[in-house]
Amino acid sequence: MAKTANYVPRLKTLYKDTIAKELKSELELTNIHQVPKLEKIIVSVGTGKKKDDKRFQELVKTTLIKITGQSPVERLAKKSIATFKIRAGMGSPVGTTVTLRGDRMYEFLDRLANVALPRVRDFHGVGAKGFDKGGNYNLGITEQSIFPELTFEETQIIHGLQITFVIKNQDQAHSRALLEKFGLPFEKKGKA
Repeated sequence: MAKTANYVPRLKTLYKDTIAKELKSELELTNIHQVPKLEKIIVSVGTGKKKDDKRFQELVKTTLIKITGQSPVERLAKKSIATFKIRAGMGSPVGTTVTLRGDRMYEFLDRLANVALPRVRDFHGVGAKGFDKGGNYNLGITEQSIFPELTFEETQIIHGLQITFVIKNQDQAHSRALLEKFGLPFEKKGKA
């Protein structure tokens, strides 16, 4: 998928031309620099009990490369936990991570909101409880098969993903307003 030199992702253009101005007026902000802005998206997979399974590690890497278009980084344990037979900094990776910025970040968000999430069975929207104190949003996906980039064979061994949206802003309400403008569907209140 070769991109031309003057290609700009749809959501990036939409943010600069429309969303930033709308949020400034809707959130009653005095300065355009106070408008919440998406800084990066982190996609990670914890390998957990399968940390020593090389085939599973390769599957996770392939999944992340295909859905993000970027090579992942393996993460080693930071702390020793005897119960899980994990030693700090030694042995197999306990997770794999990709950090997306710029054009790739906007492209991934566009595909996630408009292609992948609508493929989730009985989908009523993403949960509103995933915000942390800094206004960043965490979204857990239970299986990778919702991404159309993956073949049937690559989805035979199911694993989940954790997606973190790092947002520069003032509070959770501003973060949610930004993600809603980007098309991330939040579940309606009162739905069980």
